[in-house]
Amino acid sequence: MPVSERQLAAFADTHAWTVPYDTSPRHLAGPGDGRHVTHGLAAVGWRRTSDPLSPEIVITSPDQRFSLQFDPQSDTSAWWRLRAEHTDTEPHWYAEFGELVPAEVLSAVTDALVAPPPGEQPDPWHVLSCAGWLLDTPGQAHSPDAMCHIELRHLDGHDAPSWHIETRERGYGDYPGPRIWHAYFNSRTPARLVTAFIAALADTSPLQRGMFNRTAHYSVVQEQSPLTPRQVVAAHTARLDALRTQARAARRQRPTTAKAPAPPSTATPLRR
Repeated sequence: MPVSERQLAAFADTHAWTVPYDTSPRHLAGPGDGRHVTHGLAAVGWRRTSDPLSPEIVITSPDQRFSLQFDPQSDTSAWWRLRAEHTDTEPHWYAEFGELVPAEVLSAVTDALVAPPPGEQPDPWHVLSCAGWLLDTPGQAHSPDAMCHIELRHLDGHDAPSWHIETRERGYGDYPGPRIWHAYFNSRTPARLVTAFIAALADTSPLQRGMFNRTAHYSVVQEQSPLTPRQVVAAHTARLDALRTQARAARRQRPTTAKAPAPPSTATPLRR
């Protein structure tokens, strides 16, 4: 399911009439355009496997191991669900994301999933510290405005901890305010995906939102962006091109089984 010219034109048309505003912090920027996620996966060969007439969208990787579900009618607060089936050498894992998770932050996870694993894995706590987040007790951190919390949590009956990220209204004393959005990575989720999410979330550069786009909270800061709508669309297209190039390079590097040469014929030629 490559991204068609018609789909790219629809994305461009949406943003052509939108005045972009630099919006920060990222955890309050709101969902943005979900096509940052779905277009990126389609560019590397993922296909829609759900009913085209259903509001629920399920797209699946070419090898059928990974799937991403978007369900705006979910009975829970998780609108996005990313799954990996187990193989002979890899365990299954699961991650979920709430409605108001910024699409650009979620796409950092899906981009990392389809990219080759990095040679060196950065420490997510170091990434947070460099971005000005406050490290609380070991395994916990919160954003400078104290509204986004990250916790590496040990659950009863599980050997490995799981990651819990929540953005909440400001609370009173020891009581947290209502939850705005959440993200969850179970204990078997590859570390590079969690780190990609945390790095994109803590990035201090603003996200672009339109003047009337939904944000996650009234306290978000918005200023008219120096970027033009054309530049926003061009950046999206350039990212898709880079993902396609990366996918083609990965396919070329896969080992192929060479055919064994045919054995010499032992048949006796017919006489004339």
